[in-house]
Amino acid sequence: MELNFQRDWQPLLEQLQPLLPILTVSGVIMALASMMAIPWLLVRMPTDYFNTPSRPLHYRGPLAWCIWVVRNALALVLLAAGVLMLILPGQGILTILMALMVSTFPGKYRMERAIMRRPRVLRAANWIRRRYHKPGLNPPRDTERS
Repeated sequence: MELNFQRDWQPLLEQLQPLLPILTVSGVIMALASMMAIPWLLVRMPTDYFNTPSRPLHYRGPLAWCIWVVRNALALVLLAAGVLMLILPGQGILTILMALMVSTFPGKYRMERAIMRRPRVLRAANWIRRRYHKPGLNPPRDTERS
């Protein structure tokens, strides 16, 4: 089964062509928003955020459930936009990462710790925190093995 780009993708590209300016502008807006949101989130994290064994579970009232639904709906929109931006103009990977940050799903906290175990990522996060005169984040401990 041979993939013919012209034949297989042409109808999709024709439908998306009028949306290219909107997708490009939204990609730029999302890139700017992420440049502001990531430092804002990093500065507000407690230094031991990645060392607690798991995220605490607590009772959610009706307002908290509404916020949870809106938050995850936004994450789905960002995820879909990010996947589209992989083939269209925009910051696809960055938008997908923002979708993961906004969403709540099983294993998210474990994934965050795995990412922060990378020395370069932790060093970059702590560089941002130092610029805002905050102490560095403690490196995640391997709580699964202890």
